[in-house]
Amino acid sequence: MELRQLLYFTTLAETLNFRRAAERLNLSQPPLTVAIRKLEEELGTALFVRSSRGVTLTAAGEVALRHARSALIETEQLRQAVVEGSSGERGRLAVGFVGSAIYALLPRLIRLYQEHYPKADLVLEEATSTDIARRILERRLDVGLVRLPLLDTQAIETHVVERDELVVAVAVANPIAHNDILPLDALKHEPFILYTRVSILHTTILMACHRAGFVPRIAQEAAQVYTILSLVQSGLGVALVPSRATRHVPEGVKLLRLEQAQPIDAGVVLPREAATPLARNFLALALAHRDSV
Repeated sequence: MELRQLLYFTTLAETLNFRRAAERLNLSQPPLTVAIRKLEEELGTALFVRSSRGVTLTAAGEVALRHARSALIETEQLRQAVVEGSSGERGRLAVGFVGSAIYALLPRLIRLYQEHYPKADLVLEEATSTDIARRILERRLDVGLVRLPLLDTQAIETHVVERDELVVAVAVANPIAHNDILPLDALKHEPFILYTRVSILHTTILMACHRAGFVPRIAQEAAQVYTILSLVQSGLGVALVPSRATRHVPEGVKLLRLEQAQPIDAGVVLPREAATPLARNFLALALAHRDSV
C-alpha cells in the first residue's frame, strides 16, 4: 500500500466520480482506475460500488476513508516537522549560561528567541563559562552564553554579543566609597571578594590587578554575583563585578567606576563543527540584536 494510493482513494471518495477525481489529481482516468483496483485487491474488499452515474462508498470504504485521511494528515505533519527541524524552527535547544547573564542578556535573548521560534523547546542550564564550553564539545549543550575570553577555542566558535566593564563594589562604610571613580591600584590594600577559580572572571580580575601593579589579597570567593555583593555588604571586602550584573545592588553597597575601564565581553559559543540549525538560529538572533555599553 502506498501513500499515493491513499491520496487517490480519498480524492475519489470526495468526488464520487472517476473523471472529476482524475482532473483534481491532474492525471488521466485509467491510472486512477488501476490504482483503486489494486488498493481493493490489497485490502481484499471492494471500497466502492460502481454505477453509470459514478461511485459510492461501501461500508468497508467508509471505514477505510477515516483511516486514509488520518494517514495522509500524519504524513503531512511528519513532512512539516522534518522541514521545520532542518531549518531550526522546531526541536530542542539546550542553552548553557553564566550567572551574570541572567540580569539582561539572557532574558533579552530568550524573549526574542521564543517570539521568532515558538515551536522550539528551550532547556536552560546554568554553569561556568569553562563548563559550558566543555559540555558543548561533549554535545550535552547546543549553545552557550559565556564570559570571554575562553582559554581554548579551537573547537569552539565564539561571537561577542555584549560589551561590559568591571566596576568596583564597596560597602558604603568603607572610606573609599566617598569616591565616584578611582584607579584600580587604589584597591591594592583592600581585601577582595573574588569569583571562584573556575570562573573566567576570576582570571580576568587577577590579570587586571597584575597590570595595575599589585596582587589582590583574596578574603573570600563566591560563584554568584549576588553572593559577592552580599559579602561586600557585610564589609568583608571589595569586589570587581560586571556593571550589567549590578542592577539590583543591595542597600549599603556602592558602585564605583574605574579610571581606566576594564572591558569584559559576553559571547555566544557553539561548536565549530556540526552546530545544530537551532543553535545557528539562536546565534543569528543574538548577533542581530547585540548590545554594547
